[in-house]
Amino acid sequence: MLQALRIAATGMHAQQLNVDVLSNNIANLNTTGFKQSAAAFTDLVYQNRVGVGAITSSAGTLAPTGLQIGLGVSVGSTYRLMKQGNLSNTGNQFDVAVSGRGFFKVSMPDGTTTYTRDGTFTLNQDGQMVTKEGYAVDPAITVPANAKDFTVTANGTVSAKVDNVTTQLGTLTLAMFTNESGLESIGGNLYRETESSGAASDTSPGESGSGSISQFFLETSNVDSIESITRLITAQRAYELNSKVISTSDEMLQTLTQMR
Repeated sequence: MLQALRIAATGMHAQQLNVDVLSNNIANLNTTGFKQSAAAFTDLVYQNRVGVGAITSSAGTLAPTGLQIGLGVSVGSTYRLMKQGNLSNTGNQFDVAVSGRGFFKVSMPDGTTTYTRDGTFTLNQDGQMVTKEGYAVDPAITVPANAKDFTVTANGTVSAKVDNVTTQLGTLTLAMFTNESGLESIGGNLYRETESSGAASDTSPGESGSGSISQFFLETSNVDSIESITRLITAQRAYELNSKVISTSDEMLQTLTQMR
């Protein structure tokens, strides 16, 4: 019964972590380009009272199943679901969204490169295309002060009319990763490359499996509110069941201590 108390405690702890993950998803329901996460559970080690295939008699008979008692559960990892979010028309000429795979590249003040699905871009005091935090988009794109009719095509070509002449200002590229779920979230809708994600591969939009770019649109969060609430209720019920195991084990221990 003491074992049951410990096992149920691992279940409650695991479900608490699960609720934390689900809460973060729901909190970012309206975060541009947000990708929801899910908890992956794993069972803990087992006590082998009778090993599977152990010899059970002098005649050499073997235990067909053995006797194993599990010691509980833990959250083995959290993984990111990279499915496409819906595209929302904002009417802002500097807003762009990726429809398909790929990430925009962002140059950080310390010289490193980060990646994002949030295409909420604007211009800084020098006319350079930047994120809402002021980080420069990579490759760098500078829009002249007298430019008109700013345009971003599906393949990333950026142009505008300067003195009534259409001028190409640059090209947006997309970074592709072998394992997108291996990227590290660092907040601010930004991701950092890791060994698990693999090295970034610069790709022109629409080529080599990358998505296309849509101007005047932003990608919404891919969190499904109904699905998230359903999972939250399921996690709550699992937590309650584990707490019930603790209550039952405690009552059984009380019964034992009262026996004479």
